[in-house]
Amino acid sequence: MKALFYGGPGEKSWTDVSDPVILHPTDAIVRIDTTTICGTDLHILKGDVPAVQAGRILGHEGVGTVTDVGSSVGSLRRGDRVVISCIKSCGHCGNCRKGMFSHCLGDEGQSGTGWIFGHLIDGTQAEFVRVPYAENSLHKLPPGVTDDEAVMLSDILPTAFEIGVQAGHVAPEDVVGIVGAGSIGLAAMEAVGVPEICRNPHD
Repeated sequence: MKALFYGGPGEKSWTDVSDPVILHPTDAIVRIDTTTICGTDLHILKGDVPAVQAGRILGHEGVGTVTDVGSSVGSLRRGDRVVISCIKSCGHCGNCRKGMFSHCLGDEGQSGTGWIFGHLIDGTQAEFVRVPYAENSLHKLPPGVTDDEAVMLSDILPTAFEIGVQAGHVAPEDVVGIVGAGSIGLAAMEAVGVPEICRNPHD
C-alpha cells in the first residue's frame, strides 16, 4: 500500500509499505477513505516529537471502512463505515474506566498514553491502518454523515470541546475569547455555540 513514511526530521515520502495485518484478537483493519494533516504532524516533521522514530507512518485522524476484524471483535464487521478515534482506548484499565482515555494504560504502545497512531504505531495517512482495541477505538457512522463531516469527529472537534469547553468550564451565556482561528479555534467556536466569526465593524 501507499503511505506517508517519516524518515526523520524534515524527511517524508509517499511510498510503498506492507499492508497492516491483525496482530491481536481485539484489532481491526480499516481502509482509509478520508484523513487529515494535524498540526502535531507538522511538529513531528520538525523533529519536535522525538518518540516518533524514523520509519513510522504518520497520521492519527481518519474515516474509513472496516476490512478485517480480530477474533474477539463482535460489534464490528467488514464493510462497517467508521470514524477512527485519534486515541486508542483499551476500555478496561483504571484510566479508561474513569473516562481518561488519553491516558489509557493498555499494552498497545507506550503505557499511559492514548495517542499512539502516527506516534508509537503506524498511523492513518495510508491506504490501510491497524486499529488496536477496535471496539473502543472505532465508532460506527450513521447513514448520511459525509466523510468530511465525520473526520472532524476524529480529533478536531473533540479536542476543541474537551480543552475549550470542558476544561474551561464554559457554561451557557458565558462570554469567551478564542485566540487563533485555526482548525481547533474554529471548532472551539462551534463547541461553545458561537454562531459566526465576529468581524471588526471597521473592516
